[in-house]
Amino acid sequence: MDHDGTRAGTRCLVTGATGYIGGRLVPELLDAGHRVRCLARSPDRLSDHPWAGRAEVVAGDVTDAASVARALDGVDVAYYLVHAMSSGKGFEETDRRAARIFAEQARKAGVRRIVHLSGLIPAGVPEDELSPHLRSRAEVARILLDSGVPTTVLRAAVVIGSGSASFEMLRYLTERLPVMVTPSWVHTRVQPVAVRDVLRALVGSAGMPPDVNRGFDIGGPEVLTYRQMMLRYAAIAGLPRRIILPVPVLTPRLSSHWVGLVTPVPASIARPLTESLRHEVVCQENDIAGLLPGPPVRPTGFDEAVRLALQRVREARVTTRWSSASVPGAPSDPLPTDPDWAGGSLYCDHRELPVDASPEALWRVIEGIGGENGWYSFPLAWAVRGRLDRLVGGVGLRRGRRDAARLRVGDSLDFWRVEAIEPGRLLRLRAEMRLPGLAWLEMGVVTDEAGRTRYRQRALFHPHGLLGQAYWWSVSPFHTIVFGGMARNIARAAAGSAARETEHTPVH
Repeated sequence: MDHDGTRAGTRCLVTGATGYIGGRLVPELLDAGHRVRCLARSPDRLSDHPWAGRAEVVAGDVTDAASVARALDGVDVAYYLVHAMSSGKGFEETDRRAARIFAEQARKAGVRRIVHLSGLIPAGVPEDELSPHLRSRAEVARILLDSGVPTTVLRAAVVIGSGSASFEMLRYLTERLPVMVTPSWVHTRVQPVAVRDVLRALVGSAGMPPDVNRGFDIGGPEVLTYRQMMLRYAAIAGLPRRIILPVPVLTPRLSSHWVGLVTPVPASIARPLTESLRHEVVCQENDIAGLLPGPPVRPTGFDEAVRLALQRVREARVTTRWSSASVPGAPSDPLPTDPDWAGGSLYCDHRELPVDASPEALWRVIEGIGGENGWYSFPLAWAVRGRLDRLVGGVGLRRGRRDAARLRVGDSLDFWRVEAIEPGRLLRLRAEMRLPGLAWLEMGVVTDEAGRTRYRQRALFHPHGLLGQAYWWSVSPFHTIVFGGMARNIARAAAGSAARETEHTPVH
């Protein structure tokens, strides 16, 4: 046994490793001396994480019993960190089915413990009055607790950490609106918790005594209203005091669209966050403090959690974001390989230009695209396309970037997702905006026979049905403006960057 009560070399399975919490939990478990296996639908999305070489990654889905059984083989502690974050019909049944499959396979595999992160349930509120998402969270927790495998369920409310959906919602609402007309839930009391404390509880739960099978509330040391959190965020961020005017007529649905309009968090994700604020969510106990290994640690205060999160944002050290997880309903099919493609039409807009710059200078421009740097072409067209996407429930153009200069496979990039990177050579993005088909954008660096740098760009679209065909032909007249302009401006930006570097190179 280790000093904290866990077995040396404990084998842990982490589901949801491509998500916000899972992506941070894996390195914490590895640093604690555990062996880690990740279950992911798209293993390639984990290939660029700093810890990728230290963890085993297997392909599978929690709704597929066979792949879950393979992933759980030989596992001591299984972390269940997935949920159907969707407002569409059927997400409760998906959550229910996945939890039952996981519970059954964990029992068959002889797993010693299941650890699950859930939502803090309001005290004294009948289950039929809970939001559908909180109700589903409670049901999943019950399924796992009844699995026959000792289970730890950690219940958290608002998680404060760089890149978390709750923190991004708080940050953008406060920074963008000096005067706010807000929903009545800004007066609801909640108990926020720092992401570092959530991770500590998750890691420590691996070593709980075998007779522990229950849920635990986890929270920070303070109970605050959302209004107080916004005012304190403004003070910490050095902003003028905000004026907050609550109005009672904003329903959770309207609130989610209001949040989606002001922040990068789309309505589909904002809705469960705002719905959970209809009722007071405050910890009823702190029993977990006596069961975690090591000396007692005081939970991180709200102000310190915000300062830490802001510091990481400003230093571009955000390791995972709320958008790390796949967007519900977004296309996930990889780009069809051209020689084998027999799935119907695959339209292509191809551009190639010479660039008066080194391949390295051109690659820096390509890898820095999107977010605050923009898309090098007709900003109004991109902004309108992003706004239209938000109006139909898509992610829109404001998710930005995790890092201002570097990308990795799986990163969200405005309304794209990084599908492949070949450093110095190719960046492939998959569209996650609402489309009647599948779309990709490729940007590459090539060197011709004379050794000159060339920029190569492909926009590809696989239409679904007649609507997809009509969409492609309706927008193709604008490709010369949008994609042609993009190619020219990227080439120009690379050349300009190379020229500036030459100017500032000292002459010896």
